[in-house]
Amino acid sequence: MKAAQFGRFGGPEVLEIVQLPDPHPGPGQVRILVHAAGISGTDWKLRAGELNFGAGLPQTTGRDVAGVVDEVGDGVTDVAVGDRVFGVSDDGAGAAELALLTFRAVIPPSLGFVDAAALPVALETATRALDQLGVASGSTLFINGASGGIGSTAVQLAVARGARVIGAASAANRNYLALLGAEPVVYGEGMVDQVRARAPRGVDVALDVAGSGVLPQLVDLAGGAGNVVTLADFDGSKEHGVRFSNGFADGHAFHSLAEVGELIEAGRFWLPVDRTFPLAAIAEAHRVSEHGHVRGRLVLAIA
Repeated sequence: MKAAQFGRFGGPEVLEIVQLPDPHPGPGQVRILVHAAGISGTDWKLRAGELNFGAGLPQTTGRDVAGVVDEVGDGVTDVAVGDRVFGVSDDGAGAAELALLTFRAVIPPSLGFVDAAALPVALETATRALDQLGVASGSTLFINGASGGIGSTAVQLAVARGARVIGAASAANRNYLALLGAEPVVYGEGMVDQVRARAPRGVDVALDVAGSGVLPQLVDLAGGAGNVVTLADFDGSKEHGVRFSNGFADGHAFHSLAEVGELIEAGRFWLPVDRTFPLAAIAEAHRVSEHGHVRGRLVLAIA
């Protein structure tokens, strides 16, 4: 099969398309013909060597995938050959023609492959963080970095739980955040004052998606470090006593894959795809992801 991989750490130029042996599913796994694969911040950070999950070189890339089941392993009863599914590539090799999945769900009827491939990692990450913060009906949540893939997902999931959401993004994304159900404020100087104007007593909990060095302000707004979770500022979390949410250490929330369909079909959840790229242009997709300012997700259209 064709797959993207890198043989050394570095910029997007280290990515190449190679031929690899076709994988086959083990117990509990399914293999899919990949139709689309999402690009996340984790992908380019692994490629750049900023993250290390213990894998050697060369490494494949890509976690979010959507496609059609063409082989099933022993013990699989939830899906069958021919089903449209989305999920997370078990070996981080989703940017390929074939992928193995343990965590998967049937694609909601109204979604195509590209839209489905945008969801898995953002959905799991946002759900995990909201669970850890205890976001529920009546909560007031502030999200720093609310317009990207994870932020957009967290806004809508929190609103669906009955929470009030105040979200920070660029001025260009104010209307977008309002469309998702958040009360928008603008990044930078004066952000805290904008939040205080909307919530004079502060917020119940705060989620840091952007990692822009604002944890002290979030701790103050939420009334203590125990009411703040960060997904992006590991060093700051240690300095300020804030929880750094990590699915490898905290447990995962992949149950969200099967649960989001009801919201999608009811028109209460939508994660936009900013741009699509062919597999051969994965280096450009990484370059766009790394430079930020993406509204929603980037996706490789593979088949």
